[in-house]
Amino acid sequence: MTNRSMNEYLSPAVRSIPPSAIRKFFDLVEGSKDVISLGVGEPDFVTPALVREECVRALERGRTTYTPNAGLPELREEIANYLYNQFQVKYEPANEVLVTVGGSEAIDLALRALVTEGDEILIPVPCYISYSPITSLGGGVPVEIETFAKDGFKLTAEGLKSKITPRSKVLVVCYPNNPTGGIMTYEDWLPIAKIVEEHDLIVISDEIYAELTYDNKHVSFASLPGMKDRTLLVSGFSKAFAMTGWRMGYVCGHPELIAAMTKIHQYTIMCAPILGQIAAIESLRNGLEEKDRMMESYNRRRRMIVQGLREIGLPCHEPNGAFYAFPSIAETGLSSEEFAHRLLAEAKVVTVPGSAFGLGGEGFIRCSYATSVIQLQEALTRMERFIRAIR
Repeated sequence: MTNRSMNEYLSPAVRSIPPSAIRKFFDLVEGSKDVISLGVGEPDFVTPALVREECVRALERGRTTYTPNAGLPELREEIANYLYNQFQVKYEPANEVLVTVGGSEAIDLALRALVTEGDEILIPVPCYISYSPITSLGGGVPVEIETFAKDGFKLTAEGLKSKITPRSKVLVVCYPNNPTGGIMTYEDWLPIAKIVEEHDLIVISDEIYAELTYDNKHVSFASLPGMKDRTLLVSGFSKAFAMTGWRMGYVCGHPELIAAMTKIHQYTIMCAPILGQIAAIESLRNGLEEKDRMMESYNRRRRMIVQGLREIGLPCHEPNGAFYAFPSIAETGLSSEEFAHRLLAEAKVVTVPGSAFGLGGEGFIRCSYATSVIQLQEALTRMERFIRAIR
């Protein structure tokens, strides 16, 4: 047996990536009792009954086979119809839509297909934690663009321009945003689109929370003039359709980009699970009313938690999308990680340190309001006692 440690066998790229800061934090919760979690980015709803029942029927009929690599043709057609009807973006089901194992696989495929060693990938932050590690695994260089509460955590033209270099290749955006709840309007996107065109960038637009917007209708980046062919639109069924465990996502874009991503998908995944695809078809055909009811519930909780956080002394910008509030804890004098750890230990409330989400997240915590009103009220009561105790 070699004297080398097993760690030395690992790829340097893998060794250099830290474990998920979110997962590391949640390991501390394991076995704790009487804990209220505002940490998990997962709907508290069960997948609608009509979707579950359709899958039971499919299973009884023996639908347990592989599907085409790109996904069932009828699902790709439903996705294309849905995106056109909801967000005015038109895709050809046969060669511009790829069904993936969650939106996460779609992001991975997109970056692996696009990144060449040394390419710079522009990433507005705070953001979903996977973009930078996946970029690094592919040999790319993640370049963070800080966004600010005073701007509603929107990406600005000035911020984007300040980070562009001759090696910039891809812009990754996520609006509605996880963790901030920030959104981009049509007017917000226009100067960004102009810069994208001027600098010949490709955009990966993670729109997994597209259906969860409250005061403004979601604007897909691909719907902007001239941006469809430059955009890989990533989305899925986990959040709006309460289907996290089904692991159903998709990516749409230029046929040549989708063909490249499909090649990787063929060799690594082959196809998304057939029962998940059947569930996705049923959701798009008959589950839109259920989706809207869930969204209205999130909206009521959003208003409640934002008001509650402000009343207990945690300034919070208005989250206009997703199901997260991102209050500032800077006035407590604690770091984000210290605040979250102490809140868990002393008040038994789980939140996520803002620092887990990249540059600009320090001084904030992420609070998911995808939980019951009763739990939210109790969490706010505990947080208020905690804040009084530390001041």
